[in-house]
Amino acid sequence: MSSDEEILGKAYDARLMRRLLEYLWPYRWQAGLALAAIIANSVLQLVPPFLMKRAIDQHIAVGRLEGIGLIAVQYMAVLLGSFGLEYLQTWLMQITGQRIMYDLRMQIYARLQRLDLAFYDRNPVGRLMTRVTSDVDVLNDLFTAGVVAIFGDVFTLAGIMIVMLLMDWRLALTSFAVLPLIVIVTQWFRRNVRESYRTVRMWIARINAFLQENITGMSTVQLFRREEMNYARFEGINAQHRDANIESIFYYAVFYPAIEIIGAMAASLIIWYGGLQVMAGTLTLGALVAFLQYSSRFFRPISDMSEKFNVLQSAMASSERIFKLIDEPERITSPATPLRRDPARSPHIVFDHVWFAYHGEDYVLRDVSFEVLPGGRLGIVGATGSGKTTIINLLMRFYDVSRGRILVDGSDIRELALEDVRALFGLVLQDVHLFSGSIGANIRLGEARLGDSDVRRAAAAVRADRFIDRLPAGLDTALGERGASLSVGQKQLLSFARALAFDRPVLVLDEATSSVDTETESVIREALEVLMRGRTTVAIAHRLSTIQDMDRILVLHKGVLRESGTHQELLSQRGIYFKLYQLQFRETATKAS
Repeated sequence: MSSDEEILGKAYDARLMRRLLEYLWPYRWQAGLALAAIIANSVLQLVPPFLMKRAIDQHIAVGRLEGIGLIAVQYMAVLLGSFGLEYLQTWLMQITGQRIMYDLRMQIYARLQRLDLAFYDRNPVGRLMTRVTSDVDVLNDLFTAGVVAIFGDVFTLAGIMIVMLLMDWRLALTSFAVLPLIVIVTQWFRRNVRESYRTVRMWIARINAFLQENITGMSTVQLFRREEMNYARFEGINAQHRDANIESIFYYAVFYPAIEIIGAMAASLIIWYGGLQVMAGTLTLGALVAFLQYSSRFFRPISDMSEKFNVLQSAMASSERIFKLIDEPERITSPATPLRRDPARSPHIVFDHVWFAYHGEDYVLRDVSFEVLPGGRLGIVGATGSGKTTIINLLMRFYDVSRGRILVDGSDIRELALEDVRALFGLVLQDVHLFSGSIGANIRLGEARLGDSDVRRAAAAVRADRFIDRLPAGLDTALGERGASLSVGQKQLLSFARALAFDRPVLVLDEATSSVDTETESVIREALEVLMRGRTTVAIAHRLSTIQDMDRILVLHKGVLRESGTHQELLSQRGIYFKLYQLQFRETATKAS
């Protein structure tokens, strides 16, 4: 139970509430008008029992019908006025709640876009989605049914108590005799519902995590025939969530009838004591009826306030999680006064004694130094886990080095504007990420300066038009989630077209041909030649055949730069590269035979 989805926190936290009210401040006039409507409606709620008292004492009890019609009209006017005020405050607070939800979600999403990749390494996607969706929805409940509406309950309770005491303080105290029972039942309800809510939240978090992991990996589930096992595991989690909800339903099922019973006890006390007073002539029949009506109205806000306690409880937990995300520091940022450079100019890149660890002192790169000249081509090879992709991540400043420096034209990249650093690179990954939308939109990625002609030209240059033109709508063909309808090779060609269209001075390739067949690889290699022409290129390669023509090849082993040189120079050293080449040559010969 270490996940923060399962931590309930305080029932009320003044610091969090002050911060939440900051989101209400821009809409203070709407909230103020809603509060005025709530207070006015609370006052109107006191009028109907008083009108009933007048009707009974002044007309019905004495048999005088003159004027009773006016009281009936006044009663109807009060009901209509109460309806109008209830509609006004509900409409205003719902609109305000929706606007606050919009503001919060935009702030959270803006923060998510600025956080570094190390943050996403630590936080599952399902948990972050919960922040933007359900946690914000909980805060909407607070603003629409809690923080302002609770004033209505307080004013209604206070008004009823004052009126009852003014009418007959003895009968009022008699009806208030059940209040200790209200306190006991309410405390029992709050304590148990709080624990039940925590349990429900815990199992919701586990359901979200299970679904996110297993739906994403559905191909693996089906391939290894894990359907029954996963079904059984989900059934267990879902059953725990159901049982937790049923437990919470039990507390609600006990609490509200208990409040009704206590209210009925108060009514019986009023009838008993008030009836004696009526027969003794010290209390009118109308006052007794009014007391009964006030009593029934008195217990309704108490149950409402208990429900609002649960809303408040949920909101405190959700706000704590949301503010923790919003307050997450941005570790990869531009300096206060960044150095600027022309992003279109091909850079001179230097790794100067770079060390890097994702966690603590577990270094992935150890004292790595090399340079990439403007317009040069650099290949990087090594076994899995040798640090190849880490070099790419550091180069584009997805992470910052632990020790040493990365220089661009003599300047530490941490001293450059972040947008200038990122604008240097066109990145092509082994696992191409495509967004929902058309093929053209995935090449353009919202860049306004890229017209349809630019997109078509880029697609044609990398031979992607060969399959695009065969599609029903060409560039306007809609893709499924993550481009599920395309082959691996087609996705790679789209990523090449994307990189060419953006025309960045440095091309970064990360295992760009490792997942395609030989025929597709030949097409991709043609596209690569077009893409690399006139650009600085940094290529991570699994197949050594793709980097033999590089100006320089780096060989990494366990985070250390062990060898460096051209293809022929490295073969002549008969070291790690030579062994890798021999191994792949034998594999290729075996496949050919």
